[in-house]
This record gives sequence, C-alpha cells and structure tokens, in this order.
Amino acid sequence: MTLVVGCPLDGSSAGPMRLAVMLARSAGEDLVVAAVVSEPWTPGMARVDSEYQKFLNDSADAALEQARTELPGDVTATFTRHHARSASAGLLEVADVRDARLIVLGSSTSGMLGRVALGGVSDRLLHSSHRLVALAPRGFHCDTGRVTRITAAFGGGDPTEDLVLAAAAQATEVDASLRLASFAVRPRSIISAGIGSRGEDGVINEWMLGMERLARDTITKVSQLPQPPVLESSQVGHGTTWEQAMNDVEWIDGEVLVLGSSNHGPLAKVFLGARASKIIRHSPVPVVLVPKGRRAERTGRE
Repeated sequence: MTLVVGCPLDGSSAGPMRLAVMLARSAGEDLVVAAVVSEPWTPGMARVDSEYQKFLNDSADAALEQARTELPGDVTATFTRHHARSASAGLLEVADVRDARLIVLGSSTSGMLGRVALGGVSDRLLHSSHRLVALAPRGFHCDTGRVTRITAAFGGGDPTEDLVLAAAAQATEVDASLRLASFAVRPRSIISAGIGSRGEDGVINEWMLGMERLARDTITKVSQLPQPPVLESSQVGHGTTWEQAMNDVEWIDGEVLVLGSSNHGPLAKVFLGARASKIIRHSPVPVVLVPKGRRAERTGRE
C-alpha cells in the first residue's frame, strides 16, 4: 500500500515528512510525496500568468527537493509535482491514482508548537476526503521513528466500537499496543443554584462509569480477534477545558490518536464533528481521521 504526503510549497515539509516516514516505516508502505500547483481558474489565463505559473512550478520543485533531503534511506518514496484546481483536490487526485490508503498533512505554521493546527488544505480535506487523513502536530518529531501505541478515541456505541476494532487491526499490523481514551470536559460554573455542582458531579461520574463499562466490553471483543494487539488500560481525561482534558491523559513518543468522523456526515467521507474538531486542535500527538465507511469496511474484513 501507499501513503501520500502533501509537500507545502513554502518548504515547511519537515513535520509531515517525519510523520509520513514514521507511518510508512511501521507499516512497510511506500510514500508518494506530492507538491500540488494550482491551475488558473479561467481558460487562457495561463498565458497571462505564465511567469507566475513558472514561479509556482519552481517553488514546487524546490519544495520536493527539500523533502527529498529529509527522507531516510530505509523508506522508499517517489516525488511528484501535480497540477490541480486546488491543493486539497490535487492531493485527493494523487491518492486516487496511487490507490493510497492515507493522506498525510502538516499543521498550519501559525499554530502552536506541539499541537495540531488546521490550515485551509487540511480543513477542506477533513470535510471531504474519502480516504484516511493523518495530521502532524506543528514541529512534530519522533525519537523512536516508529508507531509505538495507537489510542482510539472512545465515545461508546457501535460506531466507535467499529473504530476501535479497525484501530486494533492496524495496531497489530504495525506491532504497536492499543488503548482506549475518553475525554470529559466540564466547564467551571459561574453560578451554582439548586443542587449545584453536586448534581453535575453525579452526571459526570455516571458518564465515566458508563464509558468504563463500554470500554471493557469493547476490549473483550478486541481480545477475541484472531491476532489481537497488546492491550493497555483505558484512560479518561477530564478537565474544565479541552486542553486540560487532553493533558490529563498520558502520551508517549510514537503515539497516534485515531478518531472517527461524524456520524451525521456522508457515509464514505470524513466529516469533522464539533467534538472531533476540539480533540484534534488540542492533540499533542499525530491524529488519524477515519471516514465511517472505511472503518466499517475494515471492521467487516477483520
């Protein structure tokens, strides 16, 4: 199988290249490094803007050459300059031609170091891609060079159970461990009335107990797979903000967080829901978004 990694024309390819290399090395897959050059929207504008098009082509070639220097010798890759109406459309076209399993992107250069920051290309792909999308935190670096653990974001119910089973199969393939993680965010109350915070505590505690029961049931199903991965204890991160809830969970070098797309979106495409969006924006580790059609398909094969 193949992974496609988007190569930004500004030369900021180090983060996504490191993530793509880590994923490709762990799964024994090849890389396609793609720099997409936008074509003029109006027919005939190519003649008027020929100098600008040449500038874009030269920038793409320079970015690809820079990415080539960041590729270690143990990973096989091809480098391509692709013309399309937009960067997001071009990456999907390259992925379709190569039958790529996953598209790897970096974070916006305006984002916080060590966190995933969505840019224009990644935001569009997270609402339209029919393939898995992986996002590297800004400045991403992995000392181990391989995937060590896959954490499946768990919310309970059949859709997330399918996601966990698909993540379990992937963890087995890359020789990584698997754990489940849930996140409970309870904003501070400015005014407490009636039963006050005790009532809110009861709701949160009941939710956490329910998640623990569902997580145990799902882990039991994972353990019954023909080749289950090494299973680690589930965790629940909680706090008054999403940042606190994400930081309340332990993260290790080489970890990947797997999320499912919203159940309200198109069947075969990624559709980013509000909760998933908040998890992504506060994740200190790479995130992989799985379209619900793909996770059900993978679960069925297993």
